[in-house]
Amino acid sequence: MQKTDIDNAGEKAPLPSAPPDKPLGPFATIKEWAEMIKIEHTVFALPFALSGMILGAKSIPEPATWFWTILAFAGARSAAMTLNRLIDAGIDAANPRTSMRSIPAGKISPALALVFAIVSFGLMIFAASKLPPLCMMLSPIAVFWLSFYSFTKRFTWMCHIVLGIALGGAALGGWIAAGGSLAQYAPWLLATAVSTWVAGFDLIYALQDVEFDRDKKLHSIPARFGIEAALNVSAGLHLLTVCSLMLLGCSLDLGPIYYCGVTMVAIMLKYEHSLVKPNDLSKINAAFFNTNGIVSIATFVAVLLDKLIKF
Repeated sequence: MQKTDIDNAGEKAPLPSAPPDKPLGPFATIKEWAEMIKIEHTVFALPFALSGMILGAKSIPEPATWFWTILAFAGARSAAMTLNRLIDAGIDAANPRTSMRSIPAGKISPALALVFAIVSFGLMIFAASKLPPLCMMLSPIAVFWLSFYSFTKRFTWMCHIVLGIALGGAALGGWIAAGGSLAQYAPWLLATAVSTWVAGFDLIYALQDVEFDRDKKLHSIPARFGIEAALNVSAGLHLLTVCSLMLLGCSLDLGPIYYCGVTMVAIMLKYEHSLVKPNDLSKINAAFFNTNGIVSIATFVAVLLDKLIKF
């Protein structure tokens, strides 16, 4: 947090400089758009959405299901990330770590960002219309939650959990896209695993802005309870992640390959917490991006291989 989203990893705080006289044209800002929505960080969430799709399907999903699910996810993620940057533009401008992001630096206009977010949500809804009817029925809830979470750090330190739920919803969306039912425990166990995982590492990332958040009266667990307490809460959330993944495997009778993947997840989360100490936050970026990318990919590969072996 904060930023309270998962797509700010690896950013360094550049020295502030004067913004350009006017925003660049849309075709001249492809690099800025790519940076703003952090395309390369899709590795955090898309594998879990696809894991939900694979687990929710009775067999290997059809190519059309893969296509529309990925398109819906891309639209939702692009809209959410753009709205997050748009809503927080004033906060970002005041924070030296984030002052040179595209909108506060004047490289992308707020009006153009808003149009892009609306079009992206439209893409998500269109893709959802090509999937089972429940996807379309639930799309307004997705639009609301993805728009709402960016405001939460203004009034609650539970903002990390709200963000986690947003990403957990992507796993549920993938499950529904494959025709899976939400009446069983399994999809909710997967959503819990994703939600606690995201909230846990968002807590770690929020440690960078503790003093700024306190000064600006922004809310986060680190700002409210301190760095050491935040790390303990993060560790507890990640323990819940591993437990939820274990229970998911038991509920679906998954095989040894899946549990090897869960073991890798546990090892990487333990490693992530070994990198960040209350008196040493210098390795936050490594803890944030490298380890969590492996967590997401390891889960997806384990789920996919388990399914392929059975079919």
